[in-house]
Amino acid sequence: MHEVGIGEDIVERLTARRGRYHLYDTIDPKTAAFVIVDMQNAFCKVGAPAEVPASRGIVGNINRLAERMRMAGSQIIWIVSAFDSKGGRSDWENFFNNIVAADVRNKTMAYMSPGAEGTALWHELDNRDEDTLVVKNRYNSLVPGASQLERVLRSRGIDTVVIGGTKTNICCETMARTAFDMDFNVVLVNDCCAALSDREHVAALENVIQQFGDVLSASEVEQRLK
Repeated sequence: MHEVGIGEDIVERLTARRGRYHLYDTIDPKTAAFVIVDMQNAFCKVGAPAEVPASRGIVGNINRLAERMRMAGSQIIWIVSAFDSKGGRSDWENFFNNIVAADVRNKTMAYMSPGAEGTALWHELDNRDEDTLVVKNRYNSLVPGASQLERVLRSRGIDTVVIGGTKTNICCETMARTAFDMDFNVVLVNDCCAALSDREHVAALENVIQQFGDVLSASEVEQRLK
């Protein structure tokens, strides 16, 4: 888990600009969803193609917050990435052609194809039958065509998304930005998120809290549940 936080200069700047640091004093659990992104074998397993070592360190915090929010009446939504492929082509060629190195392209495509080992939730996560699983095929699960997440949230009357998972600065941050633009209240849970470095993790936290939502610890989220 990352043992770093938002810089004091950011705290001072925000307090001066809006008269307060945190955005939300309370969170209504009945209209909130804890959305946990990409906590699957492809990112959590040692030696996996997209391993994020720090992701294993946030499992306990995710499980505890998920249980607390379940008990309060919130929705728990697990997001996993999977990419369909046929004839050597995937459904996200831009990613596999330009972001993934050529020598691991086929390995990554196979490991993250629908139903493959890489798409399974990490075995230490407390996934319950009443939870929801959503599959995405882009970084941002709210971008049009990437997943059914928006439909799930709207149909259940969700107005607040509490975000955890990996990577903080990629899939979590991109979802936070879009969720804000779509008029959801956004909370990024700093100790339920993991990146490849402290620097990248903090950069995402600072981006989100300045323009797109609140950044709270798991315990701070619990304290705000009405």
